[in-house]
Amino acid sequence: MFDQIAMVGGGLVVGLGAGILLFKYISDKKVSDSRGLAERIVEEARKESEALKKESRIQAQDEIFNQKKELEREFKDRESQLKSEEKRLHSKEERLDAKREKVADKEAQVVEMEKQLIKLEKNLTEMEEDLNQKSDEHERKLQEISGLTVEEARENLLKEIESRTRHEAAKMIRNIEMEAKENASKKAKEILSLALQRYAGDYAGEQTVTAVALPSEDMKGRIIGREGRNIRALEAATGVDLIIDDTPETVVLSAFSPLKREIAKQALERLIHDGRIHPARIEEIVRKVEGEMDTKLKEIGEQATFDVGVHGIHPEIINLLGRLHYRTSFSQNVLQHSMEVAFLCGVMAAELGLNEKEAKRAGLLHDIGKAVDHEIEGPHAIIGADLAKKHGESKEIIHSIAAHHEDVAPMSILANLVQAADSLSGARPGARKELLENYVKRLEELEGLATGFDGVQKAYAIQAGREIRVMVDSEKVGDENTYVLCKDIAEKIENNMTYPGQIRVTVIREKRAVGYAK
Repeated sequence: MFDQIAMVGGGLVVGLGAGILLFKYISDKKVSDSRGLAERIVEEARKESEALKKESRIQAQDEIFNQKKELEREFKDRESQLKSEEKRLHSKEERLDAKREKVADKEAQVVEMEKQLIKLEKNLTEMEEDLNQKSDEHERKLQEISGLTVEEARENLLKEIESRTRHEAAKMIRNIEMEAKENASKKAKEILSLALQRYAGDYAGEQTVTAVALPSEDMKGRIIGREGRNIRALEAATGVDLIIDDTPETVVLSAFSPLKREIAKQALERLIHDGRIHPARIEEIVRKVEGEMDTKLKEIGEQATFDVGVHGIHPEIINLLGRLHYRTSFSQNVLQHSMEVAFLCGVMAAELGLNEKEAKRAGLLHDIGKAVDHEIEGPHAIIGADLAKKHGESKEIIHSIAAHHEDVAPMSILANLVQAADSLSGARPGARKELLENYVKRLEELEGLATGFDGVQKAYAIQAGREIRVMVDSEKVGDENTYVLCKDIAEKIENNMTYPGQIRVTVIREKRAVGYAK
């Protein structure tokens, strides 16, 4: 058994030795193979590196060659530019030399001219002294002959020149006015007549009272109320006076504001229809009617802009146009007047080749200040111009509004058009009414202005104050001076009076010779 164990152990030792030898052989072979592979890789890398170096060297040489060619080209270009610049400078230098020679020649000529001028100046001085001596001698002789001093002769001469000048000026004024009237009057009449022909607007006078019909006489007592509380409440809420008299089944509303009368009328009609008439109900109905009136004012303003053909107006301006429907000027409805002015402006602008829409816009808005003139101090033209400026209207529109009553001087054709159309609308027969007292006062003031001039004997205002005829003393006022006097009277009327349209001034000079045969 021990022998078997020994044999087995010996076999293991032999096998282990053989395995170790085999493993060593394999390892040595792998190391040898790896070493060969590494050597081949290093050799290939060395060859590739040499190829890359060679290629880089070739590329660098090409780059250097290209840069050298580029530098040579730039050098040649700069050399060419320098030669061109040098040539230009040389040419400029030659021109400067030529100019220097010319300047030197001119300097010589100037020196020669200075010498001649000095000589001429000396001669002129001698001649001036000689003339002064002769003038003094001539003046002394004239004084001896005329017996007048120099100051007296000068004063007489100036008076004679002034007299002749005034005479010639009067003739010139007469000729200029006649020529201007022949041309301007004819053209103006054509344009105005065409405007009037193309616009034929109806007119209805506005009143300061409104009548409200009642269903029965008993309603008057209900409107008055116990101890008059209902009528007092209605007058306080509307600002309108209620006149209840013996007129059967009628109550009269009296107020200068058509807007307040309209609100009071609608409120009273609703109260009568409703039947409940007491102070609280009156205040409620009046507030409701005022709210509805704001909407109605906007609708009226929009309709006016649509009828005239003007668009893009600010909503606040449209509301003010609606308020003009309930405003009057000398009993003329202001909104109707504004629309009429807009149409007339449009027609005249079209005839003159101007912007028709702009003219209509200016005409429609020219009296917009009357919608608030009781709330803001100042002339309605200036108030209207401020409102137009506030709501984005153009400078031309603003100026035409401010200048239509000459609160500012008109500086554009549009302003003159609006002024003319406004006068034409307000001055036509029947358009406006005037109180008798104001009418008589205006005529007296007109005659007083004319009689205040020297040489005027009498003055008569005729044609409802649209013409004044002035009788002058023929001994004090000559034929030519009548034109100067006429112009002076017209200017004084323009500066001191306010009137619609225009006033014609006629100066009459009459020379009478009376003799008796015996």
